[in-house]
Amino acid sequence: MKVLVVGGGGREHALCWKLAQSPLVEKVFCAPGNAGIAEDAECVPISVNDFEALADFVKKENISFTVVGPEDPLARGIVDFFEEKGLRIFGPSAKAAQIEGSKVFAKEIMAKYGIPTASFEVFDNPEDALAYLEKRGAPIVVKADGLAAGKGVIVCDTLAQAKEAVQKIMIEKVFGEAGNRVVIEDYLIGEEASFMILTDGQTILPLPSSQDHKPLLDGDKGPNTGGMGAYSPAPIVTPELEKEIMETIMKPLIEGLAQKGIPYKGVLYAGLMISRGKPYVLEFNCRFGDPECQPLMMRIKSDLAEIIEAALAGKLADKKLELDERASVCVVMASGGYPGKYEKGKEIKGLEEAAQIPGIKIFHAGTAKKDGKYVTNGGRVLGVTAIAEDIPSAIDKAYEAVEKISWDNVHYRTDIGVKALKHLPPEVLIIAASKSDLPIILKTEEILQKFLIPYRITVASSLRAPEKVRSIIKTAEEKGVKVIIAAGGLATHLPGMIASLTTLPVIGLPVAVGTLGGLDALIATVQKPPGVPVATVNINGSQNAAVLAAEILAVCKERIKKRLDKFRQELAEK
Repeated sequence: MKVLVVGGGGREHALCWKLAQSPLVEKVFCAPGNAGIAEDAECVPISVNDFEALADFVKKENISFTVVGPEDPLARGIVDFFEEKGLRIFGPSAKAAQIEGSKVFAKEIMAKYGIPTASFEVFDNPEDALAYLEKRGAPIVVKADGLAAGKGVIVCDTLAQAKEAVQKIMIEKVFGEAGNRVVIEDYLIGEEASFMILTDGQTILPLPSSQDHKPLLDGDKGPNTGGMGAYSPAPIVTPELEKEIMETIMKPLIEGLAQKGIPYKGVLYAGLMISRGKPYVLEFNCRFGDPECQPLMMRIKSDLAEIIEAALAGKLADKKLELDERASVCVVMASGGYPGKYEKGKEIKGLEEAAQIPGIKIFHAGTAKKDGKYVTNGGRVLGVTAIAEDIPSAIDKAYEAVEKISWDNVHYRTDIGVKALKHLPPEVLIIAASKSDLPIILKTEEILQKFLIPYRITVASSLRAPEKVRSIIKTAEEKGVKVIIAAGGLATHLPGMIASLTTLPVIGLPVAVGTLGGLDALIATVQKPPGVPVATVNINGSQNAAVLAAEILAVCKERIKKRLDKFRQELAEK
C-alpha cells in the first residue's frame, strides 16, 4: 500500500519513518515534508490546508490512507472533506477536533461529563473578564478560545500579567478571531505529563506515557514554545495513575462525544497536570504531540500501518500495542531567537557523525537543503532522539549526539528528562535528621541531577523516630538503593545508626547547627566503632557527599564515570 502523511515537522518525520518500516507499506509520501523527511519518504509540495490538491494527489497515486499530523487542517475539516470523496483518512472530524480548536468547547465537555480539570469561567467581552480577574486574583491562567499556534495559553503570576493577557487577546486581537472568547481558569500546581490514545470511536488503545518540556530554558524558565524535548515513559504516570486517567478522563470523553453525536476517531492527546497524585486535564489535542511523538515512535514495536488500518476499519479491539520496554529521549535543537524572530539558512554540521551513534535517530523539524547541505529552515530544527535501557542512559546518548551537531546560534535545553529522576527507583537515598537540615541537604540535588542519578530525600530522626529509620533502611536495598547519605547536626546519631542497620555504603554529612558550627556533628559522624564505617565529608559538604555517592556508583556504571570525568575537567578549567 501507499500512505500519505500530511505535515512537515519533526512529528511528521517520525510518523513517516515508522510507517516506512511496515511490510505492508510500499511507499510513504509526505506533504509538504522537509529536507530530512525526504530521507524516509517522498515529499510533495502541497500545503497542509490545500484539501483539493491533497485529495487529487491521493486519487492519482491510489493512496490507501492519509495520516494528518498538525491540528490546523483537522480543525478546518480535512477529514470531512476526504470522507465526502470516499478517501480513507486517520483523524477526527472538524466537530470532534473542536476538542483542541475551542478551549470553551473542551472545558464545557469536561464540566458536563465530570472530567477533572481546573475551575473556569468563559468570557466574550473584556470588561467582564477584567472584573472577574479583580475578584479572583492571581496566579491564574488566561486562554484564547481558538487555535493560536500553541501561544494562546498565558500563565499569569500576577494580576497585572492577567489583565495584560486579556488586553492582548480580546482587545488587541494578537491571535485574531481565536481571541473572541477567553477561558480564565485556576492555576494548578504539580507536574505535567502527556497521555495519548488511539481510538476508532469505541475501542481505546493507550499509548505509552510521555512528558514534554514547553519552556525555552533550563529549569522550565523563559517563554513557552512548541516543545523543547520529551521523554517516554514518564515515570510519574504509574500503572495505577494510567488506569485512573483511562477511567476518569479518556473513556468519559470518548463516550461523552459519542453521546453528543460526535464520534471521535484518531489520536487524542491529554495534556495533564499531576497534582497531589491526581490527574487534571490542562488541554486536549486532536493529534500526536510534537515532540512527544518522536520518542513514542522509537518505542512502538507494533506495525503502525496495521494499527491505523484496524482503526479505520473499526476493528481496533483486535489489536494490541507491542512496546519496546527501553526509554526514549528527544532533545529539540532550535534556532537562536525562537520562539521569537530567528534567522534561517544556517549550515548544519555534524549530522552524519551524530547519526552513527547506535540508538540515535535525528528527526528533522525545520530543515532545507542548499548546495547539497542541510540548513536551518524553522524555529525548531531537529529532534535528536535516543533509545536506551533507561531514562538516564537515553539522556546521555541523546546529548552525546547533540554535542556533535552545530550551527551558528543554535539553542537547546540541557536538562531534558531530568524531572524523571525523582520518580525513578532511587539509587541514592538521602536522609535528614531534621526538617531544619533540608536547606543544606537540597544542595545535593544539583549534583545528583548533573550525573543523572535517581534519588529520594526524606526526613527521619534516629532519636525521635527510630522505628521509621529502621523501616526505611530495611527496604532500601530491595527498592534499588545503592548508597545512603545521612545528614544531621549537633551530636548526631543518624549516620551511625543507619550504618549499623545496613551493608550499603553510608556517607555522613555533618550539618552546622548550634554554637560549635558543626564540629560536634563532624566528630559524632566520623568517630564510629570498628565494623560500622561511615564515610564522612566536610561540614555542610552537600556537594562532596553527592560527588562521593556518584564515585561509588561509577565503579559499576560507565555512564556516570564519563560524567564524573567531564565534571573534573570543568573544575580544572575554573
